Amino acid sequence: MTATPTTFITGVDFVAVPTKDFDASMHFYGEVLGLPFVKRWGDMPGAEFQAGNLTLAIMDPTAFGQEFRPHGLPIALQVDDVAAAREHLEAQGVKFTGDTIDSGVCHQAIFLDPSGNALDLHHRYAPTPD
Repeated sequence: MTATPTTFITGVDFVAVPTKDFDASMHFYGEVLGLPFVKRWGDMPGAEFQAGNLTLAIMDPTAFGQEFRPHGLPIALQVDDVAAAREHLEAQGVKFTGDTIDSGVCHQAIFLDPSGNALDLHHRYAPTPD
């Protein structure tokens, strides 16, 4: 039996983000969040947007034989200034789930996309403690 090397995973290609309304999600991720569009999945309700080094694959899971369930735990989106990014999104009608959090090393503000997926504006302002 050959052992699997400990470094066989070389990265993350994408994170799937489920949607109930593909057109609303296309607008939200492309126009509201301003993420660069990468590609559409042909005629299927799926598309990719680039968030820094992570690709977000927006897709209607019911078109792929899956049940729709929004992400309850947030995908943390790195920003330079949480307060400014939050103000920008609130001006576009984005609703946040609570106040901005200061953990002692980072600021975070959690909000929902049109399908109820949790997203998080995140900025680490101090190194992580050892």
